Amino acid sequence: MTKIPVAVQMYTLREESAKDFAGTLKRVAELGFDGVEFAGYGGLTAKEVKALLDELGLQAAGSHVPLEELEKNLPGAIEYQKILGSKYIVCPYLMPDRRSEEDYKALISQLNHVGETCRSEGITLCYHNHDFELELLSDGRTALQTIFDETHPENVQTELDVYWLTKASQKPIDWINRYQYRTPLIHLKDMTTDKEQFFAELGTGGVDLESILNIGEKAGVQWWVVEQDVSRRTPFESIEISIKYLKSLQNQLSNR
Repeated sequence: MTKIPVAVQMYTLREESAKDFAGTLKRVAELGFDGVEFAGYGGLTAKEVKALLDELGLQAAGSHVPLEELEKNLPGAIEYQKILGSKYIVCPYLMPDRRSEEDYKALISQLNHVGETCRSEGITLCYHNHDFELELLSDGRTALQTIFDETHPENVQTELDVYWLTKASQKPIDWINRYQYRTPLIHLKDMTTDKEQFFAELGTGGVDLESILNIGEKAGVQWWVVEQDVSRRTPFESIEISIKYLKSLQNQLSNR
């Protein structure tokens, strides 16, 4: 836990970034994050973004790149990551019209191809889950298990999202243990304990975050990524609560 850097997923700050991309990155650095995971680049070139990161002492933990872009402009996505110094491209989401069993079979082939190309360029492709991939397919496996079982581990790794796994009545720690050393990126989120199961700041909900954090190094996690899809506070207030929780827990673990 104590050795694993912490990034924020910039989707959390999408409205702030749209108004002031550079200023948003500056605030992230001031809050004590080690890096950012991108979900767009504020209309800037890779060199411009890299210059901002260097100025602020931030690293690029990775980038969420829509599947459609990976299909249409994979070389451009890879080149952007190389300039940023990012090692990870993440397929972030499947549109509702691409979630049939046949679609998943096609996706597995696509991910293998994209991942192999990325790997040849020194980039790792990861797949980020929501809860819909935990639905069962005709063979009794979940779509998510099928994706990871039928893609090559060197071509496709995971970005497990602990909120969505929990919402689908799964135990995130079981998935992390199942795919040890295939889990370089983990999305850390919390969930309210009421019936709404709303997104919550880290340490304020019911997800067993300490157990997850305790096995990070054993599982080969390279980055913890804080994300809050929606917040009832301002996004900056939300991520400040989460990073303070993580730093407090780091101190507790290092003193044990």
